[in-house]
Amino acid sequence: MKTIVWFKRDLRLHDHAPLMSARGDVLPLAIIEPSWLGAADASARHRRFYLESLADLDRTLRAKGSRLHLAFGEVTDVLSELHARWPFAEIHSHEETGNGLSFARDQAVAQWALAHRVHWHEHRQFGVLRGLKKRGRWASAWEMTMALGVHHTPATLSYPAHAPQGLSWPELMRKVDALWPLDARDDAPERQRGGRQAGLAVLEDFLLHRAYRFRGGISSPLTAAQAGSRLSPYLTWGCLSMREVVQAISTRREQLNDIAPEHQARWRASLAAVLSRLHWHCHFIQKLESEPAIERRNVNAAFDGLRNEGALSPDEQQRLQAWANGHTGYPLIDACMRQLIHTGWLNFRMRAMLVSFATHHLWLHWREPGLHLARLFLDYEPGIHYPQLHMQAGVTGINTVRLYNPIKQQQDQDPTGAYVRRWLPELRDVPLSFLAEPWRMPTSMQARAGCVLGEDYPMPIVDAVQAAREAKVRLHSWRNQPDARAAAKVVFERHGSRAGGKNHRSNATRTAVHAPRASREKVEPLSALQTELNGLTSAPSAQASFDW
Repeated sequence: MKTIVWFKRDLRLHDHAPLMSARGDVLPLAIIEPSWLGAADASARHRRFYLESLADLDRTLRAKGSRLHLAFGEVTDVLSELHARWPFAEIHSHEETGNGLSFARDQAVAQWALAHRVHWHEHRQFGVLRGLKKRGRWASAWEMTMALGVHHTPATLSYPAHAPQGLSWPELMRKVDALWPLDARDDAPERQRGGRQAGLAVLEDFLLHRAYRFRGGISSPLTAAQAGSRLSPYLTWGCLSMREVVQAISTRREQLNDIAPEHQARWRASLAAVLSRLHWHCHFIQKLESEPAIERRNVNAAFDGLRNEGALSPDEQQRLQAWANGHTGYPLIDACMRQLIHTGWLNFRMRAMLVSFATHHLWLHWREPGLHLARLFLDYEPGIHYPQLHMQAGVTGINTVRLYNPIKQQQDQDPTGAYVRRWLPELRDVPLSFLAEPWRMPTSMQARAGCVLGEDYPMPIVDAVQAAREAKVRLHSWRNQPDARAAAKVVFERHGSRAGGKNHRSNATRTAVHAPRASREKVEPLSALQTELNGLTSAPSAQASFDW
């Protein structure tokens, strides 16, 4: 039997259910899709990280006796051409909860497979359940999923003897360069590099050294780059599996008895906090899995019309561009945006602040700021991204509305000014007493500091205090309408977290998940969950920043 293993955002061999479930002559397939990699939410940094990860995967396959079959084009076109030359009977892949394009592509693949009598097996990758209607048992299902043993990397593999040739790497890169010629100029020079080997090195460094500082170290942009795990892009692109990371944390917790007693409490608290983030990672992706339309519209329809949902006015365009380029006149906002542009990463609290400022202080609809951030986040995960946009924009009706004061945040999170001075060189010589509010500097001091407001650095784009006050009035007035309160109950029933998830910090670490997919419309009854999970090792099962 001829079988395809289709690698998507699961660029690894370890803990890879599709690969372990495939039988017969197995062809590892990677398809570079122009529509997906050139979409409105994609960027050069995504494509480069993806290609680096593909190359790393190909090297690993070759070391075991196989290789990637590389193809360039839309998936159904590639499958049709390949099937005509090498009539395969099965496709194995992971489920994916991605953007609308990936959803539509998977629906098209399902139709193609049906028309060509090809059996498509989809395997669950995260703790995300297809067909879930209510959240009542989700936390327990996550625990069960994470407690399954990993699929170990095969010792040897073989490439089908008479399979057609795919593209060579030089041929593939010529096609990529022709479509995206500017990618050669990396748009994030200090970003993390792709590939499983890089991801494993980050995981090891974090668990052995940096995790100690996680709890209490991830709020400030000064410390978060070292205190955070930095694993998020490797989970987003599947270089590491969620389950293996959970199990690695479990192993590390068991080793803590060997370290000095005075350090154990902080280590344990930090590792528990990391596990909490892993749990929330899947919790948020489940929202998009259950309701794909939230990529385009408010999760709570009662908030439709709160902000301008049409074409941006000239004033809105100006506000958006100032925010997107890091020129709002608020130093911490601008420093965070410029770090993100340069590195592809920012800690969660500062990400939330950027969205809050755009949607509340600048009163922009979340969609355009969201697309800009999606292109910048190296770890862009649609299932986390869009629910977080809704939460920070205050359009869920079930979450606390948070407005961040950019001046106070700078004073709290960057008390010495080191962070702002690093990313805003034009403010390097501004005295600390004026660094959070440079517009308060006397003219003579501006000249001495080499920072003339309105020339070297912009005046504030809005009055933050007044803009926040107006946003609060609008939000609370809208939120208290009967329709909004009624709709909020529906949102909570479908997407809200449940108390059952509180035990995930202790339970999930005792052992660690994954498994298959078709389309999000397929209903997967929860009553069958335990049976499915128990049978994972013998048969395929089913799928899917935070920026930790």
